[in-house]
Order: sequence, then C-alpha cells, then structure tokens
Amino acid sequence: MEKHKEKSQEEMVKEAVEEAKKAAEESKSSKAADEAEPKDGCEDETTENAEGQEGCEDGEDAEAQDQEGDVKDGENGQKSGKKFFGKKPKKDKKDEKIEELTDRLTRQMAEFDNFRKRTDKEKSQMYEIGAKDIIDKILPVVDNFERGLGAVKEEEKEDPFIQGMEKVYKQLMTTLESAGVKPIEAVGQEFNPDFHNAVMHVEDENFGENTVAEEFQKGYMYRDSVVRHSMVKVAN
Repeated sequence: MEKHKEKSQEEMVKEAVEEAKKAAEESKSSKAADEAEPKDGCEDETTENAEGQEGCEDGEDAEAQDQEGDVKDGENGQKSGKKFFGKKPKKDKKDEKIEELTDRLTRQMAEFDNFRKRTDKEKSQMYEIGAKDIIDKILPVVDNFERGLGAVKEEEKEDPFIQGMEKVYKQLMTTLESAGVKPIEAVGQEFNPDFHNAVMHVEDENFGENTVAEEFQKGYMYRDSVVRHSMVKVAN
C-alpha cells in the first residue's frame, strides 16, 4: 500500500511537470505569433527580417513627423490668428489730426455747395416773380395801345402821330418778346383751362365743339408760366 501511494505521488509530480512544460510551450508559441504579425501597417506578414522592421520604423517615424508638422502648423495658425485679431497699431496723432481736418473741410465744402445751389434757385424764383409782376403791370399799357390803334380809321393811318404810336407799340412788343414774353394763341384753338379763361359760351356751327370762337382780352406767357389767361368765348 505504501508503494502504491508513492507511485501515485510520483505520477502526479510527472503530470504536473508535463503540464508546466506544455503551458510554457504554448506561451512561447503565442509570443512568437504576436511578434510575427505586422505592426502599424507593415506589409510583411510571414517573415521577420530586418528590412520589414526598418520599414515599420520608417513608417512610425514618418507618422511622428506628420504629427509634429500638424502641431507646428497649429501653433503657426494660432500665432497668425493672434496677429490677425490682435490690437491694431495706433495711428500717429498727426495723421489723426489730418483726417479730422480733411473730413471737416469736406463737410464744409458740401454745405457750401448746397447753400450755393439753394441761393441760386431762390434768386431765380425771385427774379421770375419780379419779372412777372413788372410784365403784369405793363400789359394794360399794351392793351390800351391795341385799343387805340384798333379805333383808328383808315384815312387817319397816314397821320404822323398815328404812325409814331404804331412804332412805339411795335418797339414795346419787340422788347417784351426778347424778354421771354409772348401772347397765348386763342381763336380757333381747343379750349384749355391752363391758358384760357372762358367767360362766355355760344352755339356756333362754324366752330367745332369746345373751340375758342372769340378772344376778348389777350393772354400772355413769361417763359413757361402764364402771366395772364386769355379771356375767351367758347363754342359748344
């Protein structure tokens, strides 16, 4: 019985030794397999030659350089960003004063130009108002000349006094015309309330509808504005 127990213990020791050997061999084989696999994109899967290892190392170096380049680019970008968004350089006080004076002069010139244009417009309006007022006062004189000359008989037209009055009248009308005064056309024209003042209506087949049949008093214009409307009779 003691021998049987001793043999069984020896067998147990042998089995334990063998299991330890198997475990050691398995660990060696797994380690060798791990070393045989390519690292970081290395293409050689079967051999573990020196060239493959150098290639992997070169790849790792290149990747490290790229990372360093990215870091440097980032730093440069940050620096450029700081420069771009940093404080602007201060202007010289002389330059600021020059800009201020230039701006003030520009605004004053613009204000003076507006004042000149406004003054010229006001002068033109005042001149036109004054001219129309003078013309309006002269027109009754023209009316009296026309009435007087219209009442002269045929045998009296050769009278020197009558001829003198006709010359004065013609000179007066020439002067008014050169100043921009002209009579408004009325008889035979279509009635226009902007130029004509209808004081009478008449039924007359000789004239078309809404046509000026007769003029009682001449109307006049100064340039493009009416000084006095024509007093007319309109045919319906």
